[in-house]
Amino acid sequence: MNGIAYGVGIGPGDPELLTLKAVRMIKECDVVAVAGKDPKESFAYRIASAAVPEIADKELVGVYMPMVKDREKLREEHEKGAKLLESYLEQGKNIAYITLGDPTIYCTFSYLQHILERDGFEVKLISGITSFCAAAARLNISLAEWDEELHIVPAVHKEEHTLDYDGNYVLMKSASHMSEVKEILRESGLTVNAVENCGCDNEKVYRGIDEIPDDAGYYSLIVAKRGRS
Repeated sequence: MNGIAYGVGIGPGDPELLTLKAVRMIKECDVVAVAGKDPKESFAYRIASAAVPEIADKELVGVYMPMVKDREKLREEHEKGAKLLESYLEQGKNIAYITLGDPTIYCTFSYLQHILERDGFEVKLISGITSFCAAAARLNISLAEWDEELHIVPAVHKEEHTLDYDGNYVLMKSASHMSEVKEILRESGLTVNAVENCGCDNEKVYRGIDEIPDDAGYYSLIVAKRGRS
């Protein structure tokens, strides 16, 4: 029988935010897969190893997932990555593919999941704490109350983008265009807070647009709300 591939969310960065189920799946699976050529160098591996020392005894697999926009190149690499995982699944080994946050939110494992399921393999997702929920908790604010809408938006930096929907916003994956994002936020009139590297030793909290540096790191997340923070 073929093994099962599990997409395991391990939270945003604090090892204490791994769920009990994530810990159990990492312990029980035969193989641990991580995005990157060297699993032990990945951020996800460092987080998981702090919570699950047993991961060091697992068979580790690095899956190359390039950060490029060339769709054909991405398709080729995703196919290669899926085939690599399939080579272990065909041996009857279960795989825990660990991923930051939750595997249902902007997760590279989704691309592998589609291919694995296409090829007849079983995939299961293990939910993890999302970066925006962890960031809101760190900021000590709610994301939405009563009947407020919540909009989760990636890479808000295009000129045509505005933040004029009712409700509150989570802005993700915008660090490389932070100066443009800040201008959009200024025009929106929203109350802005942000967290960089949430849950990590180098975590930084920013209260207000002007505190957010233009060179904020990749793991920066903005919460923008109408009215009070």
